[in-house]
Amino acid sequence: MTDQPSPASTEGKPSALVRFDAFAAMLGDRRPAVFLDYDGTLTPIVERPDLALLDESVRAVIRRLAGLCPVAVVSGRDLDDVARHVGIDDLIYAGSHGFDICGPGLRTQIGEEYLDDLDAAEAELLRRLHGVEGALVERKRFAIAIHTRRVVPDRKVAVGDAVRDVAAAFPNLRVTGGKEIHELRPNVPWDKGKAVLSLLDTLGLAGPETLPLYLGDDETDEDAFRALAARGEGRGVGIRVMDPPAPSTAGWSLKDPAEAGAFLDRLAVWLAEG
Repeated sequence: MTDQPSPASTEGKPSALVRFDAFAAMLGDRRPAVFLDYDGTLTPIVERPDLALLDESVRAVIRRLAGLCPVAVVSGRDLDDVARHVGIDDLIYAGSHGFDICGPGLRTQIGEEYLDDLDAAEAELLRRLHGVEGALVERKRFAIAIHTRRVVPDRKVAVGDAVRDVAAAFPNLRVTGGKEIHELRPNVPWDKGKAVLSLLDTLGLAGPETLPLYLGDDETDEDAFRALAARGEGRGVGIRVMDPPAPSTAGWSLKDPAEAGAFLDRLAVWLAEG
């Protein structure tokens, strides 16, 4: 992540659900393009990634919303994994933080030349973390996630040190982080924010008649919030899903995945009535 000024806390930022009328007024007659993170945004954070299951009611809302405006899911999960968990055909899915994108008539992969480095780094991480109870090394096509949620507190620092040591041996990879997770991915200037901007261009959604919205809960989602903010005032909206408040570039907030689902439902109703 690049150095940025410290963003204001989400505390005091308006709730996109509680103040939905103001949110809708900001949209005006523009059509939203909705970009959604998965873990922590559409589903609660859980101990193991395979347990983060999308509620059927939220799936129905997303399906309905996709019939009213463009919808894409942008996740740190592997593309096939997030597509399987969401389970909606004809959506746009961007996996591995946007390194792997697929949708109707669309296929983009960034960083295929780094796969050998990821293979070797994965083997070294498995060796280094063998015996660390609770540490989970999850290989994605374009990243390696090291989950620490189930690691006892006094071993978490050692896991982080091991990840950084392995990254130092592979200069073509870089370390990023998030909630109870370290991640190695290709050391190229690409992230969720650049993936969102690329999709806006590719899909013909970069014009003033469209307002992109991004919902996310974690550090990697800040890349998308910053990218939309950099488009200029009123040309992109970030909504940080989190409680308690914390620093964020997003201009709006929601407390948790339940509020995110309720907001998406309200947005779908508003679009259908408009």
